[in-house]
Amino acid sequence: RHPLATFFHLFFRVSAIVTYLFCDWFSNSFVACFVTILLLLSFDFWSVKNVTGRLLVGLRWWNQIDEDGKSHWVFEAKRVPTIAASTEAEARIFWLGLIICPVIWTMFFFSTLFSLKLKWLALVIAGISLQTANLYGYIHCKLGGPKTISRVTSRLFGTTDVPKRQSRRIAEDGTEDHGKTGTR
Repeated sequence: RHPLATFFHLFFRVSAIVTYLFCDWFSNSFVACFVTILLLLSFDFWSVKNVTGRLLVGLRWWNQIDEDGKSHWVFEAKRVPTIAASTEAEARIFWLGLIICPVIWTMFFFSTLFSLKLKWLALVIAGISLQTANLYGYIHCKLGGPKTISRVTSRLFGTTDVPKRQSRRIAEDGTEDHGKTGTR
């Protein structure tokens, strides 16, 4: 069990949202509110990416750059044979927090846009970006990377991804002819 990790998984997220909602009541300084909320969002991003994802669900993701300067994204999932009931509750809390908060920040985006409070728009976009980056990374970890995700989405939408396959033809004399489909 990881009660401290579970607490901090929700603490920074909820604190950023509550501070965004009620910051005008406590401070007249836009800059102080902006910096406070941005720090809470940054703490949340770091703690979810580096601590709570690994402890609560056994997933982690990162970017590494090789010697050639090429960027590689790595998505890892720890295979655990059985999950205890307390760990299942923590995993549920993890995924609910990971999914619900970007939805809330998206609602903030539309309310900020329609109320023409454009000075808050940059902060809301930062909130959406940081929250959805973690969600995207952990979905990749959970589903096993881009190849698995394309298979899942193709099943979901009913389309099939037909890869180019090598066909094998057997000639009349019993010899095999390898080539692309439809060619000889």
